[in-house]
Amino acid sequence: ENREAMLSSKSNRLTEALEEANRLFDGVCRAREAALDAQFLVIASNIGKEKANELHSEMSAFDSAAFAEDLLTFMGINRTELEETDDSADDEPCVFLPSDAWLKMGEEALKYFRRAPTFHYMMGSFKSEPPVPKQRIERQKKASRGKAERAMPAQLKKMEESHQEATEKEVERILGILQTYFENDPNIPISFFDFVIDPNSFARTVENMFHVSFLVRDGLAKIKVHEDGLPVIEPLKPSGGEEEDSRAGVRNQVVINLNQKAWQ
Repeated sequence: ENREAMLSSKSNRLTEALEEANRLFDGVCRAREAALDAQFLVIASNIGKEKANELHSEMSAFDSAAFAEDLLTFMGINRTELEETDDSADDEPCVFLPSDAWLKMGEEALKYFRRAPTFHYMMGSFKSEPPVPKQRIERQKKASRGKAERAMPAQLKKMEESHQEATEKEVERILGILQTYFENDPNIPISFFDFVIDPNSFARTVENMFHVSFLVRDGLAKIKVHEDGLPVIEPLKPSGGEEEDSRAGVRNQVVINLNQKAWQ
């Protein structure tokens, strides 16, 4: 009912209504009364928002020219009197500030500055002496690091060559065993798992399968599935030319999954 009166900028009805609501809220003891108080706050906040939107600021922007005129007047120069004298005089008058103009200005400004601003460095404190470079320590580190780097490749190369030689020898040994078994009885297929599995060592079994894979890769042996569904292995005679190329064309690679439970 009093919405228009509350929206008026000259009226304090909204403030009075809020104070009355605060006084009544002290006696609230029921949920319905608290709900009515919340509803009142929503309405009051909406009215306050509308009232704020209708306010118009009469403040003007800062005018540097007007400020300079006021400052000169404060320091002892009256521009109005100068303009009157300019109409009667032919030559342009020379305007000088009074001798105590800046002193007067400083005394007036002193009232608004109780203490001088503290001095501080814009880019941090200035250090006159640069830090001493640690060239000797860096040279020692580089020298020791160079020795280690020169030593490591030789060791790794030696280990790699020895490991490769051992692998080649083991592959040749297994090929010889396979060829011997096959020559003794060519009609009986050799079971792949019987050939590679070591009943006493799971690690040795994995190594045997690893070495046999080189035989298959190089075309020195082949693995196929027998009638009973289990893989068998037999050696191949090395041959060159077109036969080797055709044999390499049908060569496949497979991955065999073998864990300790299956090995047992």
